[in-house]
Amino acid sequence: MTPYDMIKSHLDAAVPFANHVGVKLLEIGEGTASAQLAQREEVSNHIKSMHAGAMFTLGEAASGAALAGALAPVILQMRPVAATSQITFKKVAMGTLTAEAKTSQKGADLMKAIETDGKVAFDVHVDIRDAEGDTVVEMTVNWYVSAAR
Repeated sequence: MTPYDMIKSHLDAAVPFANHVGVKLLEIGEGTASAQLAQREEVSNHIKSMHAGAMFTLGEAASGAALAGALAPVILQMRPVAATSQITFKKVAMGTLTAEAKTSQKGADLMKAIETDGKVAFDVHVDIRDAEGDTVVEMTVNWYVSAAR
């Protein structure tokens, strides 16, 4: 089992809301992650498309997984908190959605900042696409990471 597989298993258990919504983490790498959410009645809205809150949850989960992948060597000693987010809904979203997330900085640079300053803040960019490959959501989550308390 790779460190990324261990992080994935931990996140699946540590974030019950994302599981409740139906988010499935697909893959975690060094500063990258992908996640998926299948549309069903519980995550749909009044016009029978994916609910905005469900898409936000998908994007936030993918961004947190990318963060964890970037900080894999130290993530269990860290306290990540989403500080701000910006989301742009580009197209009505239906069906299964896939989120691809990538940190704005390399993991080594983030860990160096934590070592030097005891904390770091950075963005994770997320692209959410439908089954046809069209971008339906663009999202940026700014994370604040410090040592666990």
